[in-house]
Amino acid sequence: MATLRDLKGRIGSVSSSEKITGAMKMISSAKMSKATREIKRLLPFRTQLESIIGNLLGADAEFSSPLTAERPVKHATVLAWGSDDGLCGAYNVNIFKQLLQHLNNMRSLYGAEVEITVVPVGQKLQRACQALAGNGIKVQPAPEGVNSKADGDAVKDFTASVRSAFERGETDRVDVVYMHFISAGKQNLVAEQLMPITPRTGSSDSAKAPGLYIFEPDAQTIFRTALPLMLLSTVQEVFCENRASEQAARVMAMQSANDNASKLLEQLRLEYNKLRQQSITAELLDILGGQVK
Repeated sequence: MATLRDLKGRIGSVSSSEKITGAMKMISSAKMSKATREIKRLLPFRTQLESIIGNLLGADAEFSSPLTAERPVKHATVLAWGSDDGLCGAYNVNIFKQLLQHLNNMRSLYGAEVEITVVPVGQKLQRACQALAGNGIKVQPAPEGVNSKADGDAVKDFTASVRSAFERGETDRVDVVYMHFISAGKQNLVAEQLMPITPRTGSSDSAKAPGLYIFEPDAQTIFRTALPLMLLSTVQEVFCENRASEQAARVMAMQSANDNASKLLEQLRLEYNKLRQQSITAELLDILGGQVK
């Protein structure tokens, strides 16, 4: 049976855990806010690039790019984003399940003989993906310095290496699997094609109706300049989405842990007060029994 000293020690331990999870929740909330600001900062650049490409598609001009070249898929690359740190609930597990489903879909689409290279970004996901190696699937660690927290030059170099591999014909298709951030309480798993690039011009007003444009220096040069920038902005956005989603998952996990700690603390305090009351009652009875004698 638990003693008052034992219960007091457990109450102190749970109380400390509650404070720690509360602090971690606040830290994750701040990091999530920072990541969402980065996403919003990228949107105008991405929107302008889509508008430029939409204008090109709406004009009577001929253009081509190695990034839009479609060829029979004999080798595919799948980039998957997870986390480097834990304490984010089932975040990495859900991404890994989506990755498995996407790999099965690719096998169904291109046949069992297609070779697939999986490049996991984030140590937690990388460890999980080691079990996938074999049967035509190769797991290739992300380049040094590229992780779930990477930004700036690391993202540019990573994008350039993936782009170069596609242009050299080392891979025929590049897909991405990541968690799309919608809000602090909602994130969606996304698996989509990155290369060959299919410009998203459905939302562009300029692509709805043909127009007359004067291109300087020429449409081909503009197209070949805009597409790599669009590719880079897409990868940058994925990194930001991943960071925001990871922190959102950690906020929810810390909130759940904090709620559980609060419930446990309430139960322990109730048990402690009951045991203390029983102890006091027993001492009073002993005193009264001694007076009667």
